[in-house]
Amino acid sequence: MAEPVPAHVSPDRVADIDVYAPPGQAEDYHAAWADLQAKLPSLVWTPRNEGHWIALGGEVLAEVQSDYERFSNRIIVIPKSVGEHHHLIPTTIDPPDHRPYRKLLNDNLLPSAIRGLRESIRDTAADLIEGFQADGHCNFTTEYAQIFPIRIFLALVDMPESDAPMIRHWALCMTRPDMDMSFEDAKAAFYEYVAPVVRERSANPGDDMISKMLDADMGGRKLGFEESLSLVTQVLIAGVDTVVNFLGYAMLAIAQDSDLRRALVEHPQGTIATVHELFRRFGLVTIAREVRNDIEFHGVQLKAGEMVCIPTVVHGIDPAQNEDPMKIDPMRKRSPHSTFGSGPHMCPGQELARNEVAITIEEWLKRIPEFRVAPDSDLTNDGGIVASVRKLCLEWETR
Repeated sequence: MAEPVPAHVSPDRVADIDVYAPPGQAEDYHAAWADLQAKLPSLVWTPRNEGHWIALGGEVLAEVQSDYERFSNRIIVIPKSVGEHHHLIPTTIDPPDHRPYRKLLNDNLLPSAIRGLRESIRDTAADLIEGFQADGHCNFTTEYAQIFPIRIFLALVDMPESDAPMIRHWALCMTRPDMDMSFEDAKAAFYEYVAPVVRERSANPGDDMISKMLDADMGGRKLGFEESLSLVTQVLIAGVDTVVNFLGYAMLAIAQDSDLRRALVEHPQGTIATVHELFRRFGLVTIAREVRNDIEFHGVQLKAGEMVCIPTVVHGIDPAQNEDPMKIDPMRKRSPHSTFGSGPHMCPGQELARNEVAITIEEWLKRIPEFRVAPDSDLTNDGGIVASVRKLCLEWETR
């Protein structure tokens, strides 16, 4: 339902956009946002989803995302009435209060810690790929993307892999519109699920990430029970959704670009640069910030309590930020983007994500150097807080 446009919003700043279904999204999520960006001002108001601002310019988005003194993380989900129920930590806490919680995540996801996981990540990737290599075909979405990063993450937090479908379903209900559970019910299911885990690992900590967070010193205290439920739920949601969906976009791009694919086969040392470029090109998270006080911002009046949506995709594909932004160019010297966020809430799992994607590409191309998109794919793009390709199937010649 569309809301009335507030009196302080200039008519030339109004655009009827559903951020979870922009025009053309089903065909190409990123092109849909690029089209809006090309046609509209860098900051617009939409009457959809209870009415809110949308940052369409890369510079504007980066500023909103990083400036917690003007734009609060208190609510990060649109519509605001749904976001009011989020309250997961540390994503909905502003500095300086969020810092002790953020440190718990940082300490467990440091580059040094991830380096120690690389061989197990590589073994997992190789095992999955070799499971279908001889078939000449796979449903990449279900046979790899929905298994690989989740298996790695659940091992990191010592949760049973058999619970992965259930955990992912609840995460989808909290990040997609029109699911079979409400945001509040999915959050409640998460809390019920993690409560016995929190109790057990608080009493008998192990060597897993959850135990380490629960046992950590928080300035003379440990996490309380409700804090623990919130933090563990946030960690599980982050661990089972974003990399799954990003892998679909990354492998689709490589399958469709023979020059890029062959360059990676011939020069595998270029994989890391390619991964950086793929993350620049394929932002996929749409969240928001709440305006703290009445301010003038990039030529518009913002009122306290209003929401500003920040679809992270628009930073990396803004031609004012990156020349020829829709092109995948691993030789790009400077490539600002917001795929991992920016500022105090920059994604703590980015090192793990980069390694998972790089190792996937390396291990795949060692075994399957030539492949293409299979005709039984469904390349429809689905929106939500995290965008995705519905079903990517790949095929290749077997020896």
